[in-house]
Amino acid sequence: MNLWFTERETPSVALSAEVERVLDHHQTAFQDLSVLQTKPWGKLLILDGAVMVTDLDEMGYHEMIAHVPLLSHPHPEKVLVIGGGDGGTVREVVKHAQVREVVLCELDPDVVAASRTYFPQLSSGLDDPRVRIVHEDGAAFVRAQAGAFDVILVDSTDPVGPGKVLFEASFYASVKEALKADGMVVAQSESPWYTPEIVTGLVAAMRTVFPKVGLYTSQVPTYPGGLWTFTIGSLGPDPRQCDRRRAAQLEHLRYYTPALHEAAFVLPNFVQELVQKAGGNL
Repeated sequence: MNLWFTERETPSVALSAEVERVLDHHQTAFQDLSVLQTKPWGKLLILDGAVMVTDLDEMGYHEMIAHVPLLSHPHPEKVLVIGGGDGGTVREVVKHAQVREVVLCELDPDVVAASRTYFPQLSSGLDDPRVRIVHEDGAAFVRAQAGAFDVILVDSTDPVGPGKVLFEASFYASVKEALKADGMVVAQSESPWYTPEIVTGLVAAMRTVFPKVGLYTSQVPTYPGGLWTFTIGSLGPDPRQCDRRRAAQLEHLRYYTPALHEAAFVLPNFVQELVQKAGGNL
């Protein structure tokens, strides 16, 4: 049998991979979840038909969403991860000795369970004693956390269904209130090639409440277009500045480097135009 998985990235663009085995497929309380063993990418986690994580390139996403803000913030002691039930972002956060507490707010417990079963290299950080997992709606959770966090990482799905609110200005007003006086937030903001309206929309949403807002990029080949963006808002620190002393203490990095941190904010002209159009000011 010749079995393939295909993700419809846009109405006219698709990405496919040959599948060796179906490891899991079920309907959770919130979404359709599949785990596949593929020939080109290793194991693949799919939610509602969209690629979330692959063994091949997860580090390009998880290392960049975590280490850029954590190494530009002067004292990241308490961190909130919204979404990210696979555990990859938490795995990177707990590499920082300064971090004293990590809260993972993941709506769907089945995502955490699937990652523990099929992606132990991703979910290993969930067993760190500094980590607390709550299965709640991220937007509602944030509204109850006044001044609690140094860094908030929004490791969300696409802006559809339960994830839609995580791209709205009202959510980032709540995020600002949940941060300490010099806090920072990062959110994945999709593809500048295929969804430029999401990039500009998220930059504009953050700009309504944060004095410093910018964009940086990473390479994630199994995501639409390969070039992926992260929008960052800061109440104080310059996210382009990396603490190289602390960076040198991190272990088992496969993608992130201090030089790459700084270079990630250097954008192609068409991406910079999106940021400027939305009011980004880094």
